[in-house]
Amino acid sequence: MIGVLIKPRKLSEEVAAHLERMIRKGELVEADRLPSERELMRQFGVGRPSIREALLHLSKMGLVEVKSGERARVTRPTPQFVIDALSGPARHMISAPGGVHDFQSARLFFEVGLARNAAINATSEDIEGLKEALEINRQSIGDLTRFERTDVDFHYVLAVITRNRIFTAIHAALAEWLLEQRRTTLAKGEDRKAYEAHR
Repeated sequence: MIGVLIKPRKLSEEVAAHLERMIRKGELVEADRLPSERELMRQFGVGRPSIREALLHLSKMGLVEVKSGERARVTRPTPQFVIDALSGPARHMISAPGGVHDFQSARLFFEVGLARNAAINATSEDIEGLKEALEINRQSIGDLTRFERTDVDFHYVLAVITRNRIFTAIHAALAEWLLEQRRTTLAKGEDRKAYEAHR
């Protein structure tokens, strides 16, 4: 027997898939307004619940923005949108056994890449920005709360040097996800060690 049971898709899924294809093909572009719910109901021959469910699905994908009383508007998903969507699962993974270690390793691997990129591609202006961020970091030694913030800022400058919005979003996410863990491990005296590692 080679046949398999094919589960039919819900009407809302069909509507969402059709609108998504139109967006991907450029038939609907960023800032375009979709037809009203009533018009979409007429075009697709489905009820209002199916239309609303389809729009909600597209909204979760970052493809449309839905506001009460307004027609849905086509949007472009940003790197930050993608990171935000991963935030809940990421925090859950961190709380699992071995989670902190895995994320720390990922952050270290990522930051080594950022440093390597900066060594190759940083402009004189970038280098001045790094020096300034490092000096502010040095001045915060002894104040763990301030040091924590300036440490993140220093690494953010490294991420910005890539000129890649995805890298800056990933950096910000890793820093935020590991923030609580960072506060518990950055004991007295560890801030100076962290600063020296930056030099």
